[in-house]
Amino acid sequence: MRIALINENSQAAKNSLIETALRKVADAKGYEVVNYGMYSADDEAQLTYVQNGILAAVLLNSGAADFVVTGCGTGEGAMLALNSFPGVICGHVENPLDAYTFAQINDGNAISIPFALGFGWGGELNLEYIFERLFSEPFGGGYPKERVVPEQRNKKILDTVRAEAFRPLADILYDLDPELVKGAFAGAHFDEYFFRDCKDEALAEVVRKLK
Repeated sequence: MRIALINENSQAAKNSLIETALRKVADAKGYEVVNYGMYSADDEAQLTYVQNGILAAVLLNSGAADFVVTGCGTGEGAMLALNSFPGVICGHVENPLDAYTFAQINDGNAISIPFALGFGWGGELNLEYIFERLFSEPFGGGYPKERVVPEQRNKKILDTVRAEAFRPLADILYDLDPELVKGAFAGAHFDEYFFRDCKDEALAEVVRKLK
C-alpha cells in the first residue's frame, strides 16, 4: 500500500511529527509513505484544505496513492473537500476507535484528522494509535463481525450511488479556478512523486496541462 500524507497551511508545522507517527506504523507493515507536504508553515507552496481535496482526488484516482492521510485544524474542512470529488471516501477520525470502525465498516481510502482540536500532550501517541488501528486489519472486514454481510452490501450500494452522482474528475478539474488547481500541484516534490507513481497516463496529461 502506498500512503500519501498531505498537510494544509494551518497545520503544516506538524508535518514532521505526523510523518514520524505514520511511518512507524507503515514501515512495520511494509507500506510506503509519500509525503506531499506542506513540510513547514513557511513553504512557498501554501495548500488550503480545499486544495488538499484536489490533490488527494488526483492521487487516488490516478493510482499514485492507495490511501491518503490528511486533515486540518478541525478535520472537518479537509474531510468535506476530499468527499467533494469522485473516487474518494474520506472519514473524519479523531481517535483509534474512529479509525478502526471507519476502515472496517466504511472501507474508505482517506482520513481527515483534527490536528488542532485537543492536540496537546500525548498528541503524537494518539496519532500513532490511530494509524495502528486504521491499518490493523484488511479494510471492509466489518464490525461487529456478525454485521459484515449487510455492511459490505451497503458499501457496494454507496459506491453505486457515488458513481452516478459525480462527473469525471478531469472534467471537474478543467472547470475549477485554474489558479486553485495549479496551486494544489505546486508542492516542492509533487512532480517527482506524482509522475513517478501515477498509473493513469490520461490523468497525468490533464495534470501537466493544468500545472
